Amino acid sequence: MSKVKICGITNAQDALWAANLGADFIGLNFYSESPRKVSLKHAKELVSQLPPFLKAVGLFVNAPLSDIETAVRKVPLSMIQLHGDESVEFSQSVKNLGVTVIKVFRLQAPIDPAALAPYSSIVDYFLFDKYSDQLQGGTGEVFDWTWIDRNALSGKPWFLAGGLTPENVEAAIKQTQAPFVDVCSGVEHTPKRKDYEKMKAFIQMAKSIRV
Repeated sequence: MSKVKICGITNAQDALWAANLGADFIGLNFYSESPRKVSLKHAKELVSQLPPFLKAVGLFVNAPLSDIETAVRKVPLSMIQLHGDESVEFSQSVKNLGVTVIKVFRLQAPIDPAALAPYSSIVDYFLFDKYSDQLQGGTGEVFDWTWIDRNALSGKPWFLAGGLTPENVEAAIKQTQAPFVDVCSGVEHTPKRKDYEKMKAFIQMAKSIRV
């Protein structure tokens, strides 16, 4: 059974839907170029309404450490997703804030174990998404799942992202054995609103497959 992260949550209704449907994480996007961007004030209101079992993840793309530190303190956030080109040293600085860290690798070829290795002892999770030279913070496009080599991950927990939908998540999990899956546009009605039935179908499917 894969755990599920619903990313790009922008309102309390969608967060409540995610909780009631059995999601394990929600993603709050602080990337200024994203149509799903939330303010610190709004994020604080959302997080205050979450049940304790639903973890809120703050998504940042090449943000200054001070911005992340402010969000951790004010929202507050216990999990940070680094979705840009953040260095090992920067990732360590974020980890030093006392948070759980997800480091994203945007793939355009099979996983390179040498690229992952320096981060392995610092971050808590890897996340694999599709590379785009036009977009950051998530593309909504599928990459070649054969690029995932679990032997290269050194036992590190990891998320599969990139173009996942209720229609393809079963095949994705069965092929990759992903322990965590991350979906955003695949369960949307608009960039600001999720689709209840799509979220329900996605979560039920992801949690019905044994990995």
